[in-house]
Amino acid sequence: MGVTDPAGPVMDRDEVDRALARLGQEHEAIETSLLALQDHAGRRLLEGADLTGVTKERWQATEAQITRLWAYFDAYTAALRGAREIRARRRWSSREDLAELTELLRGESVTVPGGGSGRLSETYSLSALVDRMNELYATSLDMIVAADAVWSALPARIDLLAAELQRTRGLAHSVGVRPGEHPAGDDLERITRTLTQLREDVVRDPLAFWVPAEGSSAPGGGRPDTTVYDREARALEDVRREIDAVLTVRQDAEARLIRLRDVLSRADRTLAEARTARGEVLAKIAATEVPVVSGPPTALQEQLATAAEYRRQAQWHRLSPLLESLEEKAEDELLRARESLTAVTAPLAVRAELRGRLDAYKAKVARHGLAEDPLLVERYDAARRMLWSAPCDLRVAEQAVLRYQQTAAELLGSANAPEDRKGDAS
Repeated sequence: MGVTDPAGPVMDRDEVDRALARLGQEHEAIETSLLALQDHAGRRLLEGADLTGVTKERWQATEAQITRLWAYFDAYTAALRGAREIRARRRWSSREDLAELTELLRGESVTVPGGGSGRLSETYSLSALVDRMNELYATSLDMIVAADAVWSALPARIDLLAAELQRTRGLAHSVGVRPGEHPAGDDLERITRTLTQLREDVVRDPLAFWVPAEGSSAPGGGRPDTTVYDREARALEDVRREIDAVLTVRQDAEARLIRLRDVLSRADRTLAEARTARGEVLAKIAATEVPVVSGPPTALQEQLATAAEYRRQAQWHRLSPLLESLEEKAEDELLRARESLTAVTAPLAVRAELRGRLDAYKAKVARHGLAEDPLLVERYDAARRMLWSAPCDLRVAEQAVLRYQQTAAELLGSANAPEDRKGDAS
């Protein structure tokens, strides 16, 4: 829409003709804009919608503005037609015609119905009337464009999310994730209620979901408010991930149960071995504190049986956390069993080390021709009797092995001394 010339002195014929040409172009532009507003898809939707809230209030005000706009345009059209008729009276307009045209084209000569100011009518110049129509047009278009933008953006996205929600609900139901039985099932119910209400609110009150752009005066400057939609989309994505985890459990449940049984079986065998070893240690090693070996983990076996029952009943949402807990506990139980076996057999390991050390020193002295030395033979036999008798006192046996080592070291040192001196003399 354009702007007319400001008021001035009596116009000459050329000025009048130029003004009428501009007014004609403005009239055409205004009419085009009003017709486009009339045919705007958002306007048609607003006319047929059951509106509430802020949208209902603003649409009522906008409808009144559009009615005034057409009334103002009709008055503008009539004024332009009147001016053209005066100019068409004669080819060379008289001074009286030019004065009348000047008043009509520049003066406050257009009377329109009152626009809510409490007056029955108002008077405008053509220029001021165009400004007023521009103002009403911009605010009306802003409201219509905002509502249409929300309707174009949100309901379709809500419908797509609702369709995804339905697919997720079906998948959740197939793996036993239901409201009242699993938190994810409760989340799906809440998301469903929220999306249903959101769609109804968006359809009936779109302007409640519009965020105007700061500092923008252009009609429709802003964006749809997707805060609630985005929050529910994220919540649904969280539920989908949880359902995927449950589905993974369904696919891998049998293999994981087999692995769990294997780990617990190894733990049982290790504990049984530790109990057997404890009896052997108590029989063969004297004066040694041997730790008690606990029995098999019956609680874990009961939980494993519960997990197998969940699998048979397809209660995947309950099986998932139980399997994760069992896998961690089973590994801990196997580690505990191995540590128990190590602790129980430690005395036997010490005895084996002492036996190996004694035989190693015997082989060493034999290489140096000292195997028949009476003192070494005596001390070797004493240490061997202690290490190969039952029960074996490890502390006494270790002292006997040390005495044999010391004697062997002394004899080996004496045997090597002449060779050393011989080497020095040479």
